[in-house]
Amino acid sequence: MEKIIIFLFGLAWGSFLNVVIYRLPRGKSLIYPPSSCPHCGQRIRWFDNIPIISFLWLKGKCRFCQRPISWVYPLVEALTAGLFLLLNYYFGLSFSFFAAATFTTALIILGFIDFFHQLLPHEITLPLFILSVIYSLFRSGFGLRQALLGAAVGGGFLFVVYAGYFWLRKKEGLGIGDIMMMLAVGAFLGWRATILTLILASFAGALVGITLLLMRKRNLQFALPFGSFLAPAAFVSFLWGNAIISWYLGLFSLPS
Repeated sequence: MEKIIIFLFGLAWGSFLNVVIYRLPRGKSLIYPPSSCPHCGQRIRWFDNIPIISFLWLKGKCRFCQRPISWVYPLVEALTAGLFLLLNYYFGLSFSFFAAATFTTALIILGFIDFFHQLLPHEITLPLFILSVIYSLFRSGFGLRQALLGAAVGGGFLFVVYAGYFWLRKKEGLGIGDIMMMLAVGAFLGWRATILTLILASFAGALVGITLLLMRKRNLQFALPFGSFLAPAAFVSFLWGNAIISWYLGLFSLPS
């Protein structure tokens, strides 16, 4: 029953995250007006706003204008519910679960907004940083020092990259939003998992970039939304970072 409740809550919460992802970068209120079709402006009735089910029932189209509904809506709902179930498996229904769910919520919002708008809103990154620092005061085996060191490593590294690229090319290679995001992620993860996050995100970004170049769909001047790679990398580092780091270091250990 607990997992059913977590799953249903994740679907409903994911529906709200869709509102944030759509409205926040456009400077719109998250509360008013109620949900409406972005094409024809008609208000969406409650029975057309049931997570995933309504999308399938309407065959991915608006009831009124028949124009397509973005695949992002059911994806975010299913992703949120699935990740919340995964967090519940690891942490149960505990304080750690709610902290992890808050962190995951921010990652989902940032990852999708950056993908579509190449923007990482300070309205998300700054509160996440503050909450991560506060949360460190209540975590056993972590503490404020770990949080601040992680923030310094994450934000500091990207700031050096940002400053170096700007000095060489006289234009931005990274946005300030990326730096702010890694300040927050670093404060939540600590320095070791933060380094892993940067490595995983950089590797994934390079792989995608090379693939697009080989497919001749981009030139060398195109920009990738780095936050969209940082978000899943941070989640992987949060849940499995210690295991990945231990496995990697074990490759270099001398046989007994």
